Amino acid sequence: MVDVNNAVATLVTSSDTLFILLGAIMVLAMHAGFAFLELGTVRGKNQVNALVKIITDFAVSTLAYFFFGYCLAYGQSFMSGAHTLVANHGFDLTKFFFLLTFAAAIPAIVSGGIAERARFYPMLTCSFLIVGLVYPLFEGIAWNGRFGVQEWLQGQFGAAFHDFAGSVVVHAVGGWIGLVAVILLGTRRGRVRNGQTVGFAPSNIPMLALGAWILIVGWFGFNVMSAQKLSAISGLVAVNSLMAMVGGTLVALLLGRNDPGFIHNGPLAGLVAVCAGSDLMHPVGALVVGGVASAIFILVFTWLQRKPKIDDVLGVWPLHGLCGAWGGIAAGIFGSEALGGMGGVSFMSQLIGTLMGVAIAVIGALIIYGIMAKVVGLRLSQEEEHEGADLAIHKISATAHEVQL
Repeated sequence: MVDVNNAVATLVTSSDTLFILLGAIMVLAMHAGFAFLELGTVRGKNQVNALVKIITDFAVSTLAYFFFGYCLAYGQSFMSGAHTLVANHGFDLTKFFFLLTFAAAIPAIVSGGIAERARFYPMLTCSFLIVGLVYPLFEGIAWNGRFGVQEWLQGQFGAAFHDFAGSVVVHAVGGWIGLVAVILLGTRRGRVRNGQTVGFAPSNIPMLALGAWILIVGWFGFNVMSAQKLSAISGLVAVNSLMAMVGGTLVALLLGRNDPGFIHNGPLAGLVAVCAGSDLMHPVGALVVGGVASAIFILVFTWLQRKPKIDDVLGVWPLHGLCGAWGGIAAGIFGSEALGGMGGVSFMSQLIGTLMGVAIAVIGALIIYGIMAKVVGLRLSQEEEHEGADLAIHKISATAHEVQL
């Protein structure tokens, strides 16, 4: 006779395992979006480097997170027999895989800011240290209640810090880490001529657009599957993500004056911002949050183009750092019942949690990148930068050049 209870339990755990595995695969695919977005934005002599950085950063992030980061954030190690790891259909392993794809987004975000002048192996080493030590410190605070911070916020303000899918934990942290790296690296050579800041046009708009579309599609796994269990799935998260993306696109169309770079980054800004409160907001609130995020990105990125000391190639600080921080704070505004949200959030908790994430990101990045800069240096030589990272580092260009016989 079939044990119905055991059969149901098996079905639930196997379904949850498949659910979160599919989410991990969708977010893994987003890393291709990071790669092509960067490839399409940088100059032709740095396209190979953009592709190589994303996949190798993911590889070292996996090692850092498996051996150090995940344990720091959640107190769980996988250094036991496979017969133990396979319990519950390996749900804990697939959860690690899913959260790894979030952790590995940190160096993928940074990569876009430091493009075209960063040394390869020193930055790869920094990626390992950040994913293994800095990122999981705040991840553990926000998502696992480490160090009693969430309990304190709950007691003081009636609600803990809420970040459903990582506006602050992933994006703001990654963006502010990226800002530190960008400042320490300095400006690309040739960007300032005769005292004037010169902008470098994107090398390949179709590739840039492809990267944006891959990210947009994968984001619905990033957000919806942050529920981590099939029973917790919410269509509200999906529609809020959609509305924020649409709001970001339309504001970019208006403020960006038909610029395709802005139009394809606008939806990403909206999606960054909605992550935190996507499970709480009304869809109209998500539309507003996404639109505001797009405006933040365009206005700040445009301002940065006139600031030669901050050469953020893809605008990762405004896109992820500022829009992510806006998303964390916006969850405390538009998540409230007064504005049609689900409630259960506190503006002060959101503000404090967001500022804490920014502080940990900046301090951690200053330590890691600062030490690396002093010990071995972060930047390519003037000759290597002029030649381009593709030939200087990888000894090959993105497109073959026919030799006339």
